[in-house]
Amino acid sequence: MEMKKEKKFLSTTELAKLLGISRIAVFKKIKKGEIKAKKVGRNFIIHPKDVAEIWGEFLTKKQKKELDLAVDKTVKEYGETLKLLGQE
Repeated sequence: MEMKKEKKFLSTTELAKLLGISRIAVFKKIKKGEIKAKKVGRNFIIHPKDVAEIWGEFLTKKQKKELDLAVDKTVKEYGETLKLLGQE
C-alpha cells in the first residue's frame, strides 16, 4: 500500500500560484503582516491551515457567495457519492 506524503508547508511560489498573484506580492503581504509565514533560512514557508484564511481575504463577497452556493449544490447532488469516496 502506497502512502501519500502530505506536504506540511507551502513555499511563497506555491502560494503565489494558488492566489494568482506574483511572488513579490506575496513577499510584500508577508512583510505587511497580511500573510503569516515563517522564515527558514532565506525562504518563507506558509502553513496550509493559514491558506484558507488568506484565500478568504482575496475573495470578494460575491465570489464567496458563489462558492458557498456551488458547494451546497455539490453536496446536495453528490453527497452520498462524496461520503463513499471519503471512506476509501
